[in-house]
Amino acid sequence: MIVEQIWTGNDYRNFNYLIVCPETGEALAVDPLDTEKCLGLAQKNGWSIRYVLNTHEHHDHIGGNDVMIAETGSQLLAHANGKEKITGIDRGLGAGDIIKIGRTVELEVLDTPGHTMAHVCLLSHTDQPALFCGDTLFNAGAGHCKGGGHPEELYGTFANQLNSLSDQTRIYPGHDYIENNLRFTLDREPDNTAAKDLLATVDGQDTNNPLVSTIGLEREINTFFRLQSPSVIAEIQARFPDIGSAPNAKAVFLKLRELRNSW
Repeated sequence: MIVEQIWTGNDYRNFNYLIVCPETGEALAVDPLDTEKCLGLAQKNGWSIRYVLNTHEHHDHIGGNDVMIAETGSQLLAHANGKEKITGIDRGLGAGDIIKIGRTVELEVLDTPGHTMAHVCLLSHTDQPALFCGDTLFNAGAGHCKGGGHPEELYGTFANQLNSLSDQTRIYPGHDYIENNLRFTLDREPDNTAAKDLLATVDGQDTNNPLVSTIGLEREINTFFRLQSPSVIAEIQARFPDIGSAPNAKAVFLKLRELRNSW
C-alpha cells in the first residue's frame, strides 16, 4: 500500500491523502479538497484515481468532490447516513464494510461518530495498520463536536474503538494541529516528558514531510487518551470541583473536550 499525505497549505491546515495499490496504480483519494495537488501527484506517478472518500460532510472535506469526480470519473464513498449533506454518494458505508483498491489494498470502514454523527475512519489491513481518521483523532488531540457532533459519542468512539487499536497503528489525520495540541496536553499535564520532547521535535516541522505518529505514541502524548493520568485528573478537578474526588474516564474526557473548545 502506498500512502501519499498531501499538505494543502490552506488556512484550515488540511491534509489530503492518496491511497494506492502498488501493483495496479489504482487509487482512492481521501477528502481531496486540493484537487490540483491530488490530481497532479496522481498524474506524475501514473496513478488512476478510482474512488473519492469523504470522512464526513464538512466543506473542507467535501469541497473538492465535484472537480475530482469530473476529472477522474471516480465513485464517491461516504457514510450511509451522510446522503442529506453530501450529494452524489455512489456507495454508502457502514461499520465493517471493506473497500478494495486494486489487487492489494483493503480498508475496513469504522463508524466513528462524535465530530459529526456521520463520520467514518478507514483502517488498513496491512502488516502495520494505518488509520485514516479525518477529524475524529488528531495528532495529540481530538476533533471538536461543534459542527453537528456530540462529545459523548466522541468519547464512545475513543473508548470502544480507538483504544482497541494496536500500538503500531499509524495515524493519518485530516489536519495538522500537532503543535497546539501538544501545548494543550502540557497545560493539563506539565510533567509529560514525552509531550515536551515531541513538541521540541515538531516545532516548525516541514508540513510537506510531517511526523506520522502511532496509536502507541498518542497514548503517551494525547491527553484524550490519558484519562487515568493523576496529573490530568488533578488539573480537571481544580478547574471543575463538581467533578468529584474520583471521576470516571468519561467525565474526564468530556471536561477535556469542553476545555479544548475555548483553549
